[in-house]
Amino acid sequence: MNSNKNIYKKDVDFTELASQDADFKNIIPTISNIPILKPLSLSLKPNGQVDFSDPESVQQLTKSLLKRDFGLKLDLPPDRLCPAVPNRLNYLLWIQDLLDTSTPTPSLDDTHDPTRPVIGLDVGTGASAIYPLLGCSHYPSWRFACTETDPHSFAFSRQNINQNNLSNRIRLLQTDPDGPLLPLDHLGLDTIDFTLTNPPFFTSPSDLLASATLKSRPPSSVCTGAPSEMVTPGGETAFVARMIAESVPLGERVQWFTAQLGKLGSVATVVKDLKERGVKNWAVGELVQGRTKRWVVGWSWAGWRPAIRVARGAVGVAGGDLPFPSEAVAVKVVVEAGEVGRRVDEAVGGLGGRWKWDADSGVGVGFVARNTWSRAARRKGGGMEEEGDEMAFGFRIYVREVPGNGEKSAETEVVVRWLKGDDSVLFESFCGMVKRKVEAQ
Repeated sequence: MNSNKNIYKKDVDFTELASQDADFKNIIPTISNIPILKPLSLSLKPNGQVDFSDPESVQQLTKSLLKRDFGLKLDLPPDRLCPAVPNRLNYLLWIQDLLDTSTPTPSLDDTHDPTRPVIGLDVGTGASAIYPLLGCSHYPSWRFACTETDPHSFAFSRQNINQNNLSNRIRLLQTDPDGPLLPLDHLGLDTIDFTLTNPPFFTSPSDLLASATLKSRPPSSVCTGAPSEMVTPGGETAFVARMIAESVPLGERVQWFTAQLGKLGSVATVVKDLKERGVKNWAVGELVQGRTKRWVVGWSWAGWRPAIRVARGAVGVAGGDLPFPSEAVAVKVVVEAGEVGRRVDEAVGGLGGRWKWDADSGVGVGFVARNTWSRAARRKGGGMEEEGDEMAFGFRIYVREVPGNGEKSAETEVVVRWLKGDDSVLFESFCGMVKRKVEAQ
């Protein structure tokens, strides 16, 4: 996740928030240099932190952050989960990175396009409808469909959508617990850009209790979640397994299926299921906010590959559970960058397919239908692409200057970014060809 976009990367200054929001100020009886007109029983701890063991404090923090930072109004029942705003925003930012770096219309960079229409599906939106509300506030061109099985949560989510005047951008559907998790047909959606979900972590109430007992530190925040929000048969991995199974027939109707996981061990289970289903394009990320750490997994039946920082952005996840790297330094040479760019343009431009080179920026984007560069391909007569051929392999090439120092000369490196395709061997072969062509002259 690109932390530069995270307005909470330095955590929340509660004293500042109290000075900006009267409702938050009123839950705190004493803050240095801030007069309190209506002291309540709630408070900051001596270290200036909110008392997260108090459900009213936690709810008010969420409401105040949404009001101040996103212009949103939220009503929550006392017996349902209260979402932590920074954590939820982190998930949306990761999805934005996923979409931005795997667009079917790639340019010379992965710049975010704020005008791109995006449709997301929130599976189990909860009483807050936090993801659709945040998403629509943060991204003016995004729209959402969302589902909820619990009638009590459904009523509150509908209220929250309506009171923020977002019913024209958010469609809410009440679903059956045993029905489809991804009801695109019921929602009248042909294609969407992504799904997201924050499934229940635990397999049973006893599993939840055991998890709390094993923790060496007390929880960072009180949990007001209902059993349906915390527990599901088989836990989060079983829930995501249902999504994976449903994703198979949906295929490329959804660009990215995603799920957030609360347990590191769940990542391996989910990725194993993806591999067994034949998924070749997936991503694993890590979301860290204060003491809270979560993991996100995305998968796609399309061939558009995200940037390496997005797809392999999880510390502590086994290498075998991460996708093949989508970026590689093909070669470094002690040659002026302009000359290296000329060699790259000449080599790749002669492959057939589509190729666009920008000499000023030292970046090019290309697509080919097949391997046309290896000896084996040439023996088989591989040559120029035919009109209408599907471009099965896409790439972006960067030619960059690497400054030297007193002991080392300046160099030029050629980086190949894999944009599209399922064949990692083809990607490696292409990188090898680029290396040979650059070094041969």
